[in-house]
Amino acid sequence: MAPAGVTVGETSEEEVLRPVLAIFEEHRRWVTRQNNGTELMLGPGDDCAVYDLSAGRTVVTIDSQTQDQDYLLEWPNGYRTTGFDMGWKSAAQNVADVAAMGAIPTGLVISLVLPPDTSVDMVQDMARGYCAALQSLGATSCTVGGGDVGSGTEIGLTVAAFGLIPAKTSTAVSGDCGTPVVRRSGAQPGDVVVLAGTVGRAAAGLDLLRASQGPVPNLDTAAPESWAHPRSDLSALMASQLRPQPPIVQGPILAEYGATAMIDVSDGLLRDAERLATASNVRIELDSDLLEPLVEPLRPAASELGLDPLEWVLSGGEDHGLLACIPSSKPLPEGVRAIGSCGQLTGREACVLVDGKARIHRGWDHFAAKDRF
Repeated sequence: MAPAGVTVGETSEEEVLRPVLAIFEEHRRWVTRQNNGTELMLGPGDDCAVYDLSAGRTVVTIDSQTQDQDYLLEWPNGYRTTGFDMGWKSAAQNVADVAAMGAIPTGLVISLVLPPDTSVDMVQDMARGYCAALQSLGATSCTVGGGDVGSGTEIGLTVAAFGLIPAKTSTAVSGDCGTPVVRRSGAQPGDVVVLAGTVGRAAAGLDLLRASQGPVPNLDTAAPESWAHPRSDLSALMASQLRPQPPIVQGPILAEYGATAMIDVSDGLLRDAERLATASNVRIELDSDLLEPLVEPLRPAASELGLDPLEWVLSGGEDHGLLACIPSSKPLPEGVRAIGSCGQLTGREACVLVDGKARIHRGWDHFAAKDRF
């Protein structure tokens, strides 16, 4: 094991990976204890991992996280992003995509790009963050099958995530029995628009982190009970940006309850609602009164920064809540709130309305955005 303080440029790839793989192996044992087994048949050490996904259909996604694009190593308020934060967020954003299809996360493979001055300790901290996120978020079947590591000028984390639609409920996307894979394109006029999880908190946390005179979050990676529940309200908002908590358990539940369409809110409620509405050829009507329980907890931070908390809820992304549409005849699952309805799209009107009016969205766009930090 490399001595404390050593950088990846001062040691070998084998020395960097040995403790990381031990962390992932301990997580695999944890998954095995939760499930009396695991889909991972062959983990790190060969050219490929081997998963047994014969129990149902497989969904696959991939997402990247890049220094100075998705996070800063040092924020204007003085907080220094940890490897734990990077690993957590990278895991969370990927399993949220899996859950948005109604699937159960079963595996990750990870590619890391590391500048030579990255500390070996930070890389181990990334591994702990990946495992902590999976365990805390309820991804009890999700192992880390391996990946790749390389050198570059900025830290980058790319994850391919796999998920399973169990065979007993699985069908083809357009199948005629069981629970289908939930796409963005199935919403119908008359459906109730619902949200599992939250929106707005990560955006509030981002603005707090960007405030040069803002508070510094107190996040303790040593105590499992504090991984996702820091000790102050403002710290909790910043933790929502650094370590989001997507409601991944709710994805398969929403599918079982008959969700006709679903998307994870990564780029803002209005932007992602527009994507869902466009794919489904419906109009989505959001109700600000139904959004108020999401707005109210943000008011103290908004007052401190002189900003509008409703704007965080409507345009802020990265909480990775699940936005879904459910037939009005179906009951709502526990922990899911109604926030609007689907209507018939006619003429050239906007496909997303708030209280009956079109509203300009300022959600995230990787190529159009110029002022994230």
